[in-house]
Amino acid sequence: MTIKKICCIGAGYVGGPTMSVIAKQCPDIQVTVVDLNESRIAAWNDVDVTKIPVYEPGLSEVVGEARGRNLFFSTDVERAIDEADMIFISVNTPTKTYGAGKGQAADLKWIELCARQIARVSTTDKIIVEKSTLPVRTASTLKDILHHTGNGIKFQILSNPEFLAEGTAVEDLMAPDRVLIGGDQDSDGQRAIEALAAVYARWVPRERILTTNVWSSELSKLTANAMLAQRVSSINALSELCEHTEADINEVARAIGTDSRIGPKFLKASVGFGGSCFQKDILNLVYIARTYGLMEVADYWEQVIIMNDHQKRRFANKVIRTLYNTVNGKKIAFLGWAFKKDTNDTRESAAIYVADHLLFEQANISVYDPKVPEQQVYSDLDYLATRSSEENKQLLKVETEPYEACKNAHAIA
Repeated sequence: MTIKKICCIGAGYVGGPTMSVIAKQCPDIQVTVVDLNESRIAAWNDVDVTKIPVYEPGLSEVVGEARGRNLFFSTDVERAIDEADMIFISVNTPTKTYGAGKGQAADLKWIELCARQIARVSTTDKIIVEKSTLPVRTASTLKDILHHTGNGIKFQILSNPEFLAEGTAVEDLMAPDRVLIGGDQDSDGQRAIEALAAVYARWVPRERILTTNVWSSELSKLTANAMLAQRVSSINALSELCEHTEADINEVARAIGTDSRIGPKFLKASVGFGGSCFQKDILNLVYIARTYGLMEVADYWEQVIIMNDHQKRRFANKVIRTLYNTVNGKKIAFLGWAFKKDTNDTRESAAIYVADHLLFEQANISVYDPKVPEQQVYSDLDYLATRSSEENKQLLKVETEPYEACKNAHAIA
């Protein structure tokens, strides 16, 4: 089966960049990214490509080349679904904030709504690709919904997890370490896997395209993120030990990073990991393990999160301790609000939690981040619901100039 039209539901940090690169590399395939959020789609269609909603080095150029030729951003979800041969699902799957599994399980509300909409409007056979980070077994949920509510139409479901690192997403898509595709092992499943593999093979060497069953693909994504996050928590645990001894954590990281079995990546001691994936995926792994009664496995991985939260609290407390145990009325400058450099994504950013801790002590915080809009900073803090929105605005100011943020500050984070 040759793919002529692709539709992607969800125009966020995964859907936007992934589809833009596919469109750039495959000019003969029509790629349409759809989202119900009208202002987001309007931003993707902005005449000035530097104003697209996702900041990634090199992404504006990719969008500039393909948009209007074979890359389209639209709010007409149903039409795009109906016309497509292949549909990627890249909607948000946040950790549940309510009910069973609250705080650990993924909220699959949006995924289910997508599946029902696909089943309702499809008039031809389609390949459905799950691209969002999802708990293991989501493919079987999708299959159930599509097969029981579809109008006798055949759906093949593939798992194609993204392994993008924000800040280098375009590079990661142009030259990935691997592309992973999981699907059914029968002949129809194999044909669907091959159809997607053929799209990637236009620019990715075949030996880097790995195919597995659906379960293995879904679990590989969670495992990859859990392993990477574990490295961050491990080096952070040792950074605390270094601070009590004469050791320098950067020297320790360099020394162990030269061991070829360990390697240098993800050994940068920091205020802890942030971003939309690590915490969510590990909590998911913990939840799955607990569901099967594997308590030791769950406790082992949960410790990675506990260590991460401890590192954020420890950093905030260190600021307070250094300023003679009181930050009340003192100005503290934050350089950066996103969870790491070269991105405008603030999800689970350590800065939010450190700020919240300091605001609890009545500090005055001044934030500078060249890529994060003021409104985003306030909504991140308001989301925690620690204090009123008015108090957040009173105690925290967002500056558009780094020197202004640092002027007369007692401390700079």
